[in-house]
Amino acid sequence: MTVHGNIRPPNMLLRIYSICVLTLDLIMLLCGICYTILIAIYRMFRPPSLKNLNFEVAMIVGAGRGVGRELALQLCQFGVMVACIDINVESCVATVQSAKQIHGTCKSYQCDVRDKEAVVRTVNLIKNELGDITMLFHCCGLPSPLCTLVQASSEVKDIMDLTIISHFWLLDSVLPCMRHAGKGHITILSSVAGLSNGSSNRRTRVPLSTAQFALQGLAESLHMELRHSNSNIIVSLVHIYSFIVGTEAAKDIRFRIPSYFGTISAAEAAKQILDGVRRNYAEFSVPGYLLYLGHVLRILPKKASFMLRDLLDTGVDFA
Repeated sequence: MTVHGNIRPPNMLLRIYSICVLTLDLIMLLCGICYTILIAIYRMFRPPSLKNLNFEVAMIVGAGRGVGRELALQLCQFGVMVACIDINVESCVATVQSAKQIHGTCKSYQCDVRDKEAVVRTVNLIKNELGDITMLFHCCGLPSPLCTLVQASSEVKDIMDLTIISHFWLLDSVLPCMRHAGKGHITILSSVAGLSNGSSNRRTRVPLSTAQFALQGLAESLHMELRHSNSNIIVSLVHIYSFIVGTEAAKDIRFRIPSYFGTISAAEAAKQILDGVRRNYAEFSVPGYLLYLGHVLRILPKKASFMLRDLLDTGVDFA
């Protein structure tokens, strides 16, 4: 006896149904991608409006010098309460003194961000004195023309701890503050060494480039996790073209195409970083036009990308 109620649709009908669903999904995906591309092109000519930073509490790691120092000073001008973090007390205090001259709210904190317990103590102190941290900038893993890049093999762990591991200690302590405040912005600064190891054959650059590649993976993973958790926390990945930042080192830089490349000051670099942060960009570069060059290098065959790198060689070991 056959039970007609248990007869399943033929396999052919299921396949046709699956193909229709897949086709519809692909059409919707294609339309979404085209729409996103059009919006991105439109935003190139009409950028998003700049958000207000009044009453934000920013934690800047590496605020004693360079880009970190300039970020602290410029954030104070926007009405942000700034916590300057640096292992060097003197340079950090100097940044705070400069901020006070422009009537900014700024305090210095000595902390070795490679030490998890030290990070927890510092974040708790900032919460008690300034409030919940809503903005985080990590600048101390960023190379500059003034730093020494010839490391012994024993220093590889220090590079990884400072550039990568410290982010986890900071995020463990800062993310709860942002969730409690209901908002947050995490800015991860990565050297161009994360896009290309350059044309030099020095092995000492391998740890630096590896750490910068890891930063990009961290930013991508963090962005996806926060997006799925429906939190109001934004992640910005900033590619810093280090050989361009710092006019004081211009004498040590060889420009293959002087009319196209040039140096900019740390103050101008900080201004561009804050401009992208205030527009909530997920990824951008300093200078901005070089972001697309990095993407092109990834698409091209390896040999072709090496040829382009040689053409744009700046003569800087870590660029």
